[in-house]
Amino acid sequence: MREFSAAFTGGCLGGLVNRLLIWFFGVQGINARLGVAMRPALSAHWLYPAIVWGGLWGFLFLLPFLRGRTLSRGLLFSLAPSLVELFFLLPLKEHAGILGLRLGLLTPVLVLFFTAVWGLVASVWYRAAR
Repeated sequence: MREFSAAFTGGCLGGLVNRLLIWFFGVQGINARLGVAMRPALSAHWLYPAIVWGGLWGFLFLLPFLRGRTLSRGLLFSLAPSLVELFFLLPLKEHAGILGLRLGLLTPVLVLFFTAVWGLVASVWYRAAR
């Protein structure tokens, strides 16, 4: 039970850090300078789904791949939510096209970066809490 809790909590924390970083990049104009139209408002409506889904994605850390390789696991497992974001959520929910390219050409790079942060935070938490 402790491992399930650590995986979910790590994913939730990663989701929170991911969203705060996306918001921070938007407020500071970093996304705009990179040519990406991504400047979300910080709200519970925007944060909550990422925290919950981050927790659900955190269950990936229960898989027996790369045990003992915290950073590698975080980066590897971050690819799954990145792919869902780039090929399903951005095109269907945000109407940003495949890979979110309607938001800017560097959108896929930013999505991979932000989701890698989720994976690293979740992985470090999982290792510490388990």
